Amino acid sequence: MGKKGKKEKKGRGAEKTAAKMEKKVSKRSRKEETFMYNELYIYSIRKDTWTKVDIPGPPPRRCAHQAVVVPQGGGQLWVFGGEFASPDGEQFYHYKDLWVLHLATKTWEQIRSTGGPSGRSGHRMVAWKRQLILFGGFHESARDYIYYSDVYTFSLDTFQWSKLSPSGPGPTPRSGCLMAVTPQGSIAIYGGYSKQRVKKDVDKGTQHSDMFLLKPAEGGEGKWAWTRINPSGVKPTARSGFSVAVAPNHQILVFGGVCDEEEEESLEGSFFSDLYIYDSAKSRWFAAQLKGPKSEKKKRRRGKAEDPEGTTEQETGGSSAPEPLEVIKEVVSEDGTVVTIKQVLTPSGLGVQPSPKADDSASEASSTGQEPCPRSNAMLAVKHGLLYVYGGMFEAGDRQVTLSDLYCLDLHKMEEWKTLVEMDPKSQEWLEESDSEEDSSSDEESADGEDEDQEDSAEEGADPQHPEVARGEQFEEYLSRTEQHWLKLARSHVGPEAKEKKVLKVAQAMAKSCFDDAVQDIAQARH
Repeated sequence: MGKKGKKEKKGRGAEKTAAKMEKKVSKRSRKEETFMYNELYIYSIRKDTWTKVDIPGPPPRRCAHQAVVVPQGGGQLWVFGGEFASPDGEQFYHYKDLWVLHLATKTWEQIRSTGGPSGRSGHRMVAWKRQLILFGGFHESARDYIYYSDVYTFSLDTFQWSKLSPSGPGPTPRSGCLMAVTPQGSIAIYGGYSKQRVKKDVDKGTQHSDMFLLKPAEGGEGKWAWTRINPSGVKPTARSGFSVAVAPNHQILVFGGVCDEEEEESLEGSFFSDLYIYDSAKSRWFAAQLKGPKSEKKKRRRGKAEDPEGTTEQETGGSSAPEPLEVIKEVVSEDGTVVTIKQVLTPSGLGVQPSPKADDSASEASSTGQEPCPRSNAMLAVKHGLLYVYGGMFEAGDRQVTLSDLYCLDLHKMEEWKTLVEMDPKSQEWLEESDSEEDSSSDEESADGEDEDQEDSAEEGADPQHPEVARGEQFEEYLSRTEQHWLKLARSHVGPEAKEKKVLKVAQAMAKSCFDDAVQDIAQARH
């Protein structure tokens, strides 16, 4: 056999070894798996479709980062920080990198500037004039954690970071809070979450409900001051993980979230789907109330006019307000587990919709009168006076479920939510896998193991050319630098029809196997 044939055989042997290692990792971590993405999608409002946009050289996979759009340079999307976790959760990493997506040229660029925030997740970032302003967040390691209340600015002109030292009493350290720019030029901070250690191996979480304004202060550029405020009205109940957007009239919108009730040995969350409005001009909170569809009101008026004279309320079914309706959806996982999602619809959303006419729009035809189910960490955006809510997650028992549904609400009419993309049980992402899947995988392993062992014995020690591990490099850094290599190798191993999650798992297993071998070789070389 020629050298080329030997190389191919060695490559196949290394891939098989990595695949076997991936199976073992998968078996150990079936109970709790996390998948990170670095994909970019664009939703077309006019076409009502999602499109995946593949742009070379994107930021590494992450979650809990922040992204802000600014008009400079034909439109830019700025991304800072976030966290990475391997599928089995054994590798964890906080980023402190800054990236910009140039929307005009569809190119990613990493901006390297010193003096910026430390690596963190759960922070908040907004665009203020020609600056990005970042607040709070947290950093967690295997031994300890820390929450932040620091403030940084990044100049979109000089590309330089600056740490602010605002005067006055400011917020305590926290993550997952509200951060929004008011029409008056201040930056509002509300709520959030933090935890502290009360005794050995016992942490106590705090759901914050205080509110502050960060304002430019007199005395020169770069001077800022904190002010604590106590708005009137009905403010949101204590929660974190809520979503924030700004309405066309500059009012601040807060949707959903979760309130965690913590015991020493357990954690249970109450999820929300309510909508609150903060009017900064009046310094007042409002709970949003939907009016209900117009067709329902017209039908009620017509029904009242057609009632025969002298008909009593009892004969017509009474005129008292209808009771709230509980709508139940069932999400069925592949292993047959049924999770029930309950939604309580207010009376304003209970009208029976007439059959859509031929000239009805797509959004009107898809109106269901149902609100988004309770969730946290959804994405919120406002465009053309419509509030869009996408995805998020909720918990059902020991399971976490990510959502991919999409809703919109006309903020001018405030009548009802419209469903653009329904929640499809078959497409829900379960962040844990079932015991039955583990058993079937084990059976498959045992059935295939003998053949693989026989093949691998003839190809032992094979090692194709892979990116080298730098001395002192951590696995997260190595994976971030070489991920495209492993993804390409994994796709050739599992085939073009494999799901992206499978490709990612195999790629990370291959990278981990190569990294561990290299670290071992370096250690042996020292001795």
